[in-house]
Amino acid sequence: MREIILISVSGVDKPGLTNNLTKVLSEYKVNILDVGQAVIHDTLSLGILIEIPPESESSPVLRDVLFKSHELGLNVKFKPISNNDYETWVSAQGKPRYIITLLGKQITARHMYEISEVISENDLNIDSIKRLSGRKSLHNPHDNLRACVELTVRGEPQNIASMRARFLEITRDFGVDISFQVDNMYRRNRRMVAFDMDSTLIQCEVIDELAKAAGVGEEVAAITEEAMQGKIDFAESFKKRLALLEGLDESVLSGIAENLPITQGAENLITTLRKIGYKTAIISGGFQYFGKYLQKNLGIDYVFANELEIIDGKVTGRVSGTIVDAERKAEILRELAVKERISLDQVIAVGDGANDLPMLSIAGLGIAFHAKPLVKQTARHSISNLGLDGILYLIGVRDRDLLIQSDV
Repeated sequence: MREIILISVSGVDKPGLTNNLTKVLSEYKVNILDVGQAVIHDTLSLGILIEIPPESESSPVLRDVLFKSHELGLNVKFKPISNNDYETWVSAQGKPRYIITLLGKQITARHMYEISEVISENDLNIDSIKRLSGRKSLHNPHDNLRACVELTVRGEPQNIASMRARFLEITRDFGVDISFQVDNMYRRNRRMVAFDMDSTLIQCEVIDELAKAAGVGEEVAAITEEAMQGKIDFAESFKKRLALLEGLDESVLSGIAENLPITQGAENLITTLRKIGYKTAIISGGFQYFGKYLQKNLGIDYVFANELEIIDGKVTGRVSGTIVDAERKAEILRELAVKERISLDQVIAVGDGANDLPMLSIAGLGIAFHAKPLVKQTARHSISNLGLDGILYLIGVRDRDLLIQSDV
């Protein structure tokens, strides 16, 4: 008669443990139905679900595993699994899977409690939990001021919209970020990241900087803020602000470009994306001049922005061609996906303002980055507590993946 047994092993981790245990099992021609291992602070937890064929008996197998575990200084437990329980477990593999990513300066037990409560309330089961961020030193606590844990969950949520709303409450109340993604082939195969520029890739609004140089800073800043909050139409506000720049000398642009404040984590993010084969793009309601400057310095593949009209060395207060507004941003994103021969589900879009929402909504992963309240509430994902390279966690990249290692 076929027997199914779960072997649970724990103890101090060291090289060769799995090798020694599976050697014992191999001598009895045992089939491995499932296996999983985790190591936390040099403590091993290993589970092996085995099937003992009808021609063999479990007693000698378990005896030899017990002896070998004792010899290795490990604790071991055996649990028989009925055929019905096993088949019920197998049938669960068809259920939807989701990835929940928790990001913050520090992760506490309260954060995990709040998130796991939402998971439990929605009848989801946690399949795995893993840390993506690096280990944190207690002697130098300021060396790594970020933490990330990724949970894989399985099941049919009672109400996804309600789950997202609860996660948003937790982010607001506890100062962490939570991403909730369907775990499918697109999530594991993103291919392009498109960034808004102003207040996303850089920590300023370029038009405000131009306005200060033109002596109309306060007037333009007030219009900019209303546009970002979604209180007035972007195209209308853009024309109003542009008109105030008429007569500004062209020489001012280079000085502003050279002093653009790059957002924390942007360089690390883009460098990493390039290494792993991603395409990058700037899709901005700002100006092409500054987008091209960033393209050259950061190594970005595409730039789409407004062409500031300059005649006889002076800004005219107009742009050449179609204004890149919210709808145009989304249109450009679609065009880029077609050009790169990828699905929109493989695209990540990042922005902070109301005019980014159409772009964020059609991307497979739309991220509101340090965004205005309206944008953060509307977008499906947000990052407000880490730099731009926090996006790497959302695609499953671990800190240790970024360490440069020579080939063996």
